[in-house]
Amino acid sequence: MLYDALRFLINIVFGLLVYAVLLRFLMQWLRAPFRNPLGQAVSALTDWAVKPMRRIIPGYRGYDWASLLLAWLLQALWLVVLAMLTGGAVSGTLAGLVAVLAVVELVKATLWIIIIAVFLQALLSWVAPDGPLAGVLNALTFRVLTPVRRVVPPLGGTLDLSPLIVIVLAQLVLMLPVAWLEQTVVQLFR
Repeated sequence: MLYDALRFLINIVFGLLVYAVLLRFLMQWLRAPFRNPLGQAVSALTDWAVKPMRRIIPGYRGYDWASLLLAWLLQALWLVVLAMLTGGAVSGTLAGLVAVLAVVELVKATLWIIIIAVFLQALLSWVAPDGPLAGVLNALTFRVLTPVRRVVPPLGGTLDLSPLIVIVLAQLVLMLPVAWLEQTVVQLFR
């Protein structure tokens, strides 16, 4: 029971940090505005760690490498803490597994961010299309929705199915190649 509570707290803290830092990377890469409640929350949660890392690892070609590396390091630390909690010894094999598995987990987190952003954008387009999150959600989803919109135009001129298609495709990517990759990585390090 204590183990479950501790694992829950670890997952909450690390999950919040990893997703916030990864979202910061995605927002900067996709040129999403930070002058909104989400951007301000992401900055407040991550500035303490990202700003010092930028002195060591500067951005290059529009990518905030410090944020991406920090997301990977936090994800790797999260996996190590969970492994130690279950009694796993820190070894070279564990280090290799954690390094590769952290990348897979970041891919999963990125897909979940896309799914949530597309869902929220579709929902807010009905309720509050000009709300404070419209700009950031538009920036986060534009690159994934535009190719689908070219192939599947709105039905009747108004019913846009592209968000549904993107969510289904992202779920399929999570279920098939990403799950396979995760299993393969774990089997390689056994």
